[in-house]
Amino acid sequence: MKKITLLLILIAVAFFSSCEEVVPIDLTTAAPKLVIEASINWKKGTSGHEQRIKLTTTTDYYSNVIPKVSGATVFIKNSANTTFDFIEVSTSGEYVCTDFIPVLNETYTLTIISNKNTYTATETLKSVAPITRIVQNNEGGFTGKDIEIKTFFNDPENETNYYLYKYIYPNQVKSNFYADDDEFFNGNEFFSLSQNDKLKVGDLIEISHYGISKKYYNYINVLVSIAGNNGGGPFQSPPATVRGNIINTTDTANYPLGYFSLSEVDVQNYTIE
Repeated sequence: MKKITLLLILIAVAFFSSCEEVVPIDLTTAAPKLVIEASINWKKGTSGHEQRIKLTTTTDYYSNVIPKVSGATVFIKNSANTTFDFIEVSTSGEYVCTDFIPVLNETYTLTIISNKNTYTATETLKSVAPITRIVQNNEGGFTGKDIEIKTFFNDPENETNYYLYKYIYPNQVKSNFYADDDEFFNGNEFFSLSQNDKLKVGDLIEISHYGISKKYYNYINVLVSIAGNNGGGPFQSPPATVRGNIINTTDTANYPLGYFSLSEVDVQNYTIE
């Protein structure tokens, strides 16, 4: 009887061990697309002269290397036709401008020429209401035991405003962000809210409020919906590719990924007490 029991245990161990084997799936890799990271952010209290744009391409699912795009021509023009050139740093795929002139409510046009394709986008630099105070609540969250941070600002009256809130935490590799509009608090004091239930005393968090356009607000909401809780079940259809505001004027079917945005941003650091 003992021999039979031992044999059954050995068979079970072998069976469950085999279930842990990783089986690679042969996935079809689509043609690479240009990925454009072109967020022009003017931090309050700075000149905003130095700005960066990063160019990469998509790659296959199993690759650990993100291909950089070198040798592109990158520039931005304002409504007065002033050109701000972005020069690549070595062959990093990162392009830097050191003389950019940010002006609130000014319209800017981005142009990128790469691999015989021309990409363009037009956007307006949006202002942001300054952060007025940061309040810590030690009885937050669903349990009433989490540390919660509210970051307040005064929304301007008689105008429609859109916001992007970003929180960077020391205990998370990725930052949290979400978009908001002032439909229900126009002209009043309002706040952004931390979304981390593991904050503890001594943690230093970085809080950023961005002024954004309505189109960028809609774009961010779609991204958050896909990446967040709505990204979900095992039988859900894969989401469609989210297109930004950048178009390929040479070949419209070969559209890039990414978004050209311009924002005034207020940044504050807060240490959990």
